[in-house]
Amino acid sequence: MKILLLVSAFNGLTQRVWCHLRERGHDVGVELAPAFDGPDALTAAVEAIDPDLILAPFLKHRVPAEVWERWTTVVVHPGPVGDRGPSSLDHAILDGRERWGVTALSTVEEMDAGPVWATSTFAMPSPPVAKSALYNGLVADAAMACVDEVLRKVAAGEAPVPPETLDGGVPGTGELPLLRRAAFELDWSLAAADLARTIAAADGAPGAPATVAGARVCLFDAAVADDGADDADDDRAGRTAEPGTVVGRDGDAVAIATGRGTLWVGYAAALAERRGPKLPAAHVLDVRGVPYRPVPAALAESVYVRDGDVGYLTIRSYSGAMHTAQCHRLATAVEKALTEDTRVLVVRGTEHAFSNGIHLGVIEAAVDPAAEAWANIQAIDDLCEAIARADQLTVAAFTANAGAGGVMAGLCADVVLARDGVVLNPYYDMGIFGSELHTWAVAARLGDDGADELLAAKLPVSAAQAAASGLVDAVGPRDAASFDRWLADRASGLATPDGRKDPAAAAARRAPDRPLSYFRTIELSEMARDLFDDRRGFAARRRDFLRKAAPTATPERLRFARERALATPVGG
Repeated sequence: MKILLLVSAFNGLTQRVWCHLRERGHDVGVELAPAFDGPDALTAAVEAIDPDLILAPFLKHRVPAEVWERWTTVVVHPGPVGDRGPSSLDHAILDGRERWGVTALSTVEEMDAGPVWATSTFAMPSPPVAKSALYNGLVADAAMACVDEVLRKVAAGEAPVPPETLDGGVPGTGELPLLRRAAFELDWSLAAADLARTIAAADGAPGAPATVAGARVCLFDAAVADDGADDADDDRAGRTAEPGTVVGRDGDAVAIATGRGTLWVGYAAALAERRGPKLPAAHVLDVRGVPYRPVPAALAESVYVRDGDVGYLTIRSYSGAMHTAQCHRLATAVEKALTEDTRVLVVRGTEHAFSNGIHLGVIEAAVDPAAEAWANIQAIDDLCEAIARADQLTVAAFTANAGAGGVMAGLCADVVLARDGVVLNPYYDMGIFGSELHTWAVAARLGDDGADELLAAKLPVSAAQAAASGLVDAVGPRDAASFDRWLADRASGLATPDGRKDPAAAAARRAPDRPLSYFRTIELSEMARDLFDDRRGFAARRRDFLRKAAPTATPERLRFARERALATPVGG
């Protein structure tokens, strides 16, 4: 089937759908709606493609009637049957919904009101998770189920049904209004749990506005102090301090007193005429003289747990970005974990994030962005070397999507595992050559030609595709709890003398024929020119990414194969 993905951005869900459809033999192309100058241009592009089906897994733009009247056009809406409006997930989290869903419906003149092709519901997490984490997790899983049902029905010649004829499994749905930033304003007299829910609903956009120490900020990435963990501190600080007062700090996370309990915030952005970049909270809020208090487990940057001969180091990075000091701390955590007398060290992410490499926001906010980028890339290289140089067997577990240097850091391990549904972007597309020992790690798995092809293609790779190519060694279940059990079984198997033979042999085959410093030196020599001479436009690309600038064209690599061929000059 020839399927056009019409989207507002090539986001994580769109990439997952794109990989999924291609794996099943469909001819798939992408068009970015913001790149078109009006509905006529979009209609002309669709007419030239003439797809069998248009899927819109992430679309904020209106589809012209000239398109949906001629071609079957299915929008994936992040709400159950009957839900309508652009802020579905925001309302679901704020309202404390116990159940939510996703609906695939035909495009009609009225938004989210067309006939239904498929729907899938799920239990909402409790306590609530950030909207972005919910979207990339449970919502994406439900969306994939809907996509499969749409494909089945289209292939079978079935038709969608009116929404009023369905029981969507979630009562009390209807049309809800757009929630703008002001709707998430924080009232510090409320309980910490209520404020955390509001921040979760506003995360990652538009953010929850608040006044802290007289400064206007947007807050993200929040958690309530662990139950019973700091009752004494609450008595001394949280309950006696004025609500809205900063009362503690642990690394980048900041504790704020509320009407009841203590709220921890991991990220913040200055709020002036426009919102500044999202930065670690301690970079934005005034923490001078603030005492140390232990951060709740939900926001801990790294957690090490030992289970017999296996050590598990879980790393946590908000949205996958890792700044200089954080990379140094994580490298230290790896080195410390390696001092244990375990046979295997597993370096894994959380259910919602692994890593996307260096922190563009911190770089952009620095007085000297080039110098900060240089420090950041060297710090993440230290993390990669700590993994690559380990004497004991190392396992990297891609528990969530990863990109750029985050993928390369994982590939530095001896054994690489991935959770089903994870999408990797193992390339650099920000005007930089990249480092993280990728000139060794990728070629060690795919060979020189395979590595060149992968890095040049600049395309997302599903966990299944990565396993088929040898980029990762095995894929575990999608369900987070099932994956954790599967990972524990694999790691314990590798820890036994018999089970360790093959992985150890594989690690030996991957051993570089030159010192790791050789690869790092070559990469950093290229990076120095990209960062300080800006020869590939890193500064502008970084700025556009952070400001979410609308694309001016769909990248050729995402178009249908025929379109790419037509766009390639003879002899090109």
